[in-house]
Amino acid sequence: MDTAIQIFQRNAFEWPSRTLPWAGNMNNSYLTVIQLLPQIHRHFLDVIKKDLEVLKIFDINNVQSIMLFNIGDTELSVGDLTLRGVYIGSNVSYHVKKMVENGYLTQEHSPYDRRVSHIRVTEKSRKLREELMTAHQRRIDELSQLALSSEEIQAAIAVLRLLDRFWTDVAGPGPRSPSFV
Repeated sequence: MDTAIQIFQRNAFEWPSRTLPWAGNMNNSYLTVIQLLPQIHRHFLDVIKKDLEVLKIFDINNVQSIMLFNIGDTELSVGDLTLRGVYIGSNVSYHVKKMVENGYLTQEHSPYDRRVSHIRVTEKSRKLREELMTAHQRRIDELSQLALSSEEIQAAIAVLRLLDRFWTDVAGPGPRSPSFV
């Protein structure tokens, strides 16, 4: 299996410079970001799927694996898990049920409200997270060798958080401004 560095070198991909013709065009940049976010998410899900296949783990899928990271070592309600993650096109309750059945989570219903259940990871989950973190660390090392520094990743995070806050404010309660539609 090729490493990311080998693929990078073989494809001779050039990292975008800050002087690209579309860099100053806010309309194109905005639309590009909107298109890139779900694309990056899908690619990341594909990477997790391949990691699980390499580990020969077939009783959990890529979305469920990401949920394990979002749960961490805390006890959460299913509603809190939904708020913590981005599970586009997925049914969180279904995923939780499957992870309980396969031994990745324990689930207890609240004694006060049977509609609310609390989940926590099992030792099986912790072991899987460790194995996936090893794979993530290899990719982090490869990424830093290719072109992106920690500072550039931090700058990207800052921009994405600003966009998140902006879109949250625009989509917030009350009438929408026609200028943002």
